[in-house]
Amino acid sequence: MTITPDSPILNVTPQATPEQCSRYLSARPHGAYTESDIAGVIVPAYFAVCATAGVDPLLIIAQMVHETGGLTSALSQRQDPDGNPLRNPAGIGVTGERSTTPQSGFVFDADHECYRRACGFTSWRDDAIPAHVGRLLAYALTDQAANDTQRALVARALGYRPLPTSYRGAAPTLRGLAGRWAVPGTTYPDKLAQIANAIRSS
Repeated sequence: MTITPDSPILNVTPQATPEQCSRYLSARPHGAYTESDIAGVIVPAYFAVCATAGVDPLLIIAQMVHETGGLTSALSQRQDPDGNPLRNPAGIGVTGERSTTPQSGFVFDADHECYRRACGFTSWRDDAIPAHVGRLLAYALTDQAANDTQRALVARALGYRPLPTSYRGAAPTLRGLAGRWAVPGTTYPDKLAQIANAIRSS
């Protein structure tokens, strides 16, 4: 089935395999990450967390690919020149605030040659990926509609960066992320769907 902007974020049956996702990422520039990092850590962690959350790993990996340039962006690397953890999978906590000097809550973004407010994570498996999955869950579900596992993931994710109450449950499909996760984001759902379909063809 072709992925479209109307594809649901919640899906207990993955629409791609870990091998397809790893192949897609490894076949393109992927920053400082090795193929072992991708196939042995990052992709398996997405599939494991998504399985507990009921999220389609294909869609969230497609979002990570889009947001990080396939793991090439500065904020997705392990740490900044000052030693601050990065591993940001989807622009989490990036507000547009910038500084020419170090500030609390800021990391150095080598792509923009300045310090930017953003969340940093000490590991992919235990921190960045649960934060990403939990945040996407918060867009897809209200607390009332979530189960205990999902609510715990959402609570953890929103501890890193709060989410407006009006966004909770507003994006059961990719289309709902337009103007919310991405602003203005008119073509954002289409871009995620395009990447997801390309991964399935890998």
